[in-house]
Amino acid sequence: MRSFQHRNYRLFFMSSIVSNIGTWVQRVAQDWLVLQLTGSGTALGIVTGLQFLPSLLFSLLGGSFADRFDKRKLLALTNAGGGIAALTLGTLVLMGNAQIWQVYLLAFGLGVASALDAPVRQAFAIELVGPDDLQNAVSLNSANFNGGRLIGPALSGLMINAFGTGPSFILNGISFLVVISSLFMMDPTQLQRKKRDLELSVQIRDGFTYLRKRRDLLEIIIVIGAMATFGLNFQITTALMAKEVFHRGAGSFGFLGTCIAVGSLSGSILATRQERKPGGQRVMYGAFLFGLASVGASLMPTYETFALALPICGGLAITTMIAANTTVQMGADPLIRGRVMGIYMMVLIGGAPFGSPMVGWLAEAVGTRFTIAFGGAVTCLAALIVLIIGRRSEASDLK
Repeated sequence: MRSFQHRNYRLFFMSSIVSNIGTWVQRVAQDWLVLQLTGSGTALGIVTGLQFLPSLLFSLLGGSFADRFDKRKLLALTNAGGGIAALTLGTLVLMGNAQIWQVYLLAFGLGVASALDAPVRQAFAIELVGPDDLQNAVSLNSANFNGGRLIGPALSGLMINAFGTGPSFILNGISFLVVISSLFMMDPTQLQRKKRDLELSVQIRDGFTYLRKRRDLLEIIIVIGAMATFGLNFQITTALMAKEVFHRGAGSFGFLGTCIAVGSLSGSILATRQERKPGGQRVMYGAFLFGLASVGASLMPTYETFALALPICGGLAITTMIAANTTVQMGADPLIRGRVMGIYMMVLIGGAPFGSPMVGWLAEAVGTRFTIAFGGAVTCLAALIVLIIGRRSEASDLK
């Protein structure tokens, strides 16, 4: 893998393995804790929404920071914030004092750290490996994340069954310390930074102005936003399918997360071997196929067949996201890349505050199966509309 030729990237990759496992361990434990405290799908949607609400509020700020300050130092600060939130929640659970309002508050706090972290992390990738190896690095990062998704949910399920949810939060808190250590072990002179003219202003609104002129990037962000808001809610829907539809326990819920990760990891590894640069059409076709796969998964009659359908959904989701991420990063001007990625991450993750509570409510009102199918149908429709509009625009330009 070309990206591993860079020492700084190797350090980042290895620490990210630990961090991503911790992230997925906490996600499963947090969902299970909410169900234990409330038994409510609506509450589950609310806590997920609160965790991702900061992405809507602070991703743009994180993007402007990425264009203005040292990204390595910024990532150390955001990881410190995430570690504090995770360790605090773990301590409360172990003391037997955890209440739902505390889970809400700390989920929001962890979300703030993640919202500031995400655009900085995305923009940092090109500094670690340079533009020639960026697609390979993005694919490897996705494989890394989904490797964590493969291990984390199953590990969390085992830990919950053996010790309860508390140790899962402590493990995630410790994982942030590993990332901070790797950041300070890097050689700053090997980072491929582009010098910025200090006289240039760094305004958040410039990112929106830039995207208005780049319809190709804007269309990708719109479709990814629809997919993320309505289609990528498996954190909620698999918990409800396991507990309410199939009447299974925490271990079975964790296994469903692992099934998604199998497909996601396979798709990530496949993407690392692709030399051809992705583009907008690949994103649209991928989103459409993901929507169809989600509808198919919602129709699966048994726990086993539902589990078998999830790797397909995971594989299509991650290959679409890799294509979108790489296309937006490579297509954006380096001087404004951080702010563009801030907008991208705001749309990608920031849709959850609207989508997650709605998904939780919809699952209670009309059923989890319908909710999964609805998310897939919306994703298909968004991709189809953008494809049709894009082809009509191309036809008009040729006249």
